Amino acid sequence: MEPLSHNHINYQARIDYIKRLLVDNFGLSDKELSGTKTTPIQYEADFPFKYNNFVYRISFPLDISTRPRNAGLKQAGCVPIPAGAREFIMRLSNADAEGMYRETRVQNEVAILTLASAALQHIEPHIVPRVFGWGPATPGRLGWILQDLMPGVPLEDIFDPAGSLEQKKDILGQMARILKGLQDYQLPKSIKGWGGLTFDDSGAIISASMPSVGAGPWQSLDDSYRGRLKVALRRVEDNPYLRGWRFNGIKERVEDFIERGLPKQFADLPSRQDRAIIHADFTSDNLLFDPETGRLTALLDYDFSSILHPAYEFFRSFGPNGGRFTGWMSDKDAEGRELGALRMAKLTGRFPSPLPTPVMTQNGPGVDWQLAQAWEDELQKHHVNRPSTIEGIDKLADVDELLGALAPWRLINKDFLRMNTDEGQRQALKRMAEEQLVAVLEHIGF
Repeated sequence: MEPLSHNHINYQARIDYIKRLLVDNFGLSDKELSGTKTTPIQYEADFPFKYNNFVYRISFPLDISTRPRNAGLKQAGCVPIPAGAREFIMRLSNADAEGMYRETRVQNEVAILTLASAALQHIEPHIVPRVFGWGPATPGRLGWILQDLMPGVPLEDIFDPAGSLEQKKDILGQMARILKGLQDYQLPKSIKGWGGLTFDDSGAIISASMPSVGAGPWQSLDDSYRGRLKVALRRVEDNPYLRGWRFNGIKERVEDFIERGLPKQFADLPSRQDRAIIHADFTSDNLLFDPETGRLTALLDYDFSSILHPAYEFFRSFGPNGGRFTGWMSDKDAEGRELGALRMAKLTGRFPSPLPTPVMTQNGPGVDWQLAQAWEDELQKHHVNRPSTIEGIDKLADVDELLGALAPWRLINKDFLRMNTDEGQRQALKRMAEEQLVAVLEHIGF
């Protein structure tokens, strides 16, 4: 019999925890509690990787909008529960999630939801989940958010290569409009830094550490990358394969770049003082839509969100098959040359005609050129700030590429390592990681 996964070990304890939250916040009787259904969403008991959050659908047997609420449901970022509402989403943050720091992650998500709701209020239907209650993660207590159960269904096969290009264009146009709203939103003056968010004692949204990094806030874009590069070095210090990159002079080269090279990379970025709401996981996986109207109905999962330069959204969102903008990479193989051509098309805003045939890779088809051009066309149509309009984004992307190369996921993720115990494969991954990191360093002159 296979052992239970680390996700499933505390399954019943989490259900019991939710029941206590419902009793504490709504004063449900035993009978009412027994009639309340708590159903996991997108949950696999044997999923090998740690979930960032455990998500549940809560179905009440009665209207809870008139129930007395304690202070937990009157916190900053919350709105009143609408009359007649009986179904909600409950998100519990996983204290064991890889690379997520719990101190302000709930506060950051609620604050971003608050800002995004204001930024996108002009879009109908309203696509940002409302928050009705939340609690921070503390020692021995999981962080939680009670929010809207949003209408709609997953996009699923719409972006399949065989799907309708016209339907894809329609969805991409709606995505571009959402992105434009996030970019154009004027941040409150209380947010002074780059990184994450939280609430002060008066309920104002203020800068805080970035939950996916565990550091910050920073006073400039330069400082944000300097801080994150240093965190990445510390993160691999005790890794048995990377050893803090203390071999072949690599660590010294990285530290030299942080000290001397980083300011030069940002010198050609006139917009380096710009900040925006960054979702950082803005993909079809986090969108719902109405099949009858074709309208997007929800943008979900703000767990990785932050306040950073508008370029950062293009480094983390929109999918790897043509939407994302990457930093420099070697053109020694067909895949690298294809990605280099896509990068140039995005930088110039001009795509080759006719469009290239996608390159087949060991992971399947490469760039979906039709989809990539359609995305660029919609960004232009909606006047979205994009790679072709952000002067110096190529050098910023190179810094981000270096950041990713410092902490290669397949060598630092404990779950991946646990499933891949072959030492020969691990050593091969180490050699590939070193080659990539050294190549990026050489490209930027270090």
